[in-house]
Amino acid sequence: MNPVRKRRLFIVLAILAGVGAAVALALSALQQNINLFYTPSQIAAGEAPEGARIRAGGLVEKGSLQRDATSLAATFRVTDGVATVTVRYQGILPDLFREGQGIVALGRVDAGGMLQADEVLAKHDENYMPPEVSQALEKSGMLKHYENGKPGGAQ
Repeated sequence: MNPVRKRRLFIVLAILAGVGAAVALALSALQQNINLFYTPSQIAAGEAPEGARIRAGGLVEKGSLQRDATSLAATFRVTDGVATVTVRYQGILPDLFREGQGIVALGRVDAGGMLQADEVLAKHDENYMPPEVSQALEKSGMLKHYENGKPGGAQ
């Protein structure tokens, strides 16, 4: 093979290898930052991967909030009207967090099906609800009750 062609081939292969490595690194970084949304029904059905970081959302069940008197730990249940999942959170809950309110919790599902949350997001005004939570509630028929000012489906 001609030395000039050999050098060009080497340069092209080096560029392709560099681009391939850059794409692989970018995809790896993106893969680690993906937080898929799951409803309480999906978590209860075992669809949420155990140990993987996920987002879960729904309405906080009335009467389910329990705070630890000696720490910042809180345990509560989130429902989509079909199923309920228990969430455990260590930290200060948002000011807008309350029972009957729509929330999104970020964390990992443990072997017992409990979501160990490391972040809890509460809706920021009366009209806003995260799209994923809204879709999950609409699918379960709970959105109408929530919009009528009766969180949790009470009539």
